[in-house]
Amino acid sequence: MKKLILLALAAFGGLVAYRRWQAAQAEEDLWIEATSAEPVGNSVS
Repeated sequence: MKKLILLALAAFGGLVAYRRWQAAQAEEDLWIEATSAEPVGNSVS
């Protein structure tokens, strides 16, 4: 039973870590978009 609880805690910790990493990546992408030299989506063909 203890192993099952430890496994559940490890899975929950992994999920929390993944969500934090995902949020950090999204924030970094927004920062890159906001500070890029070229406007995104305004390409002239």
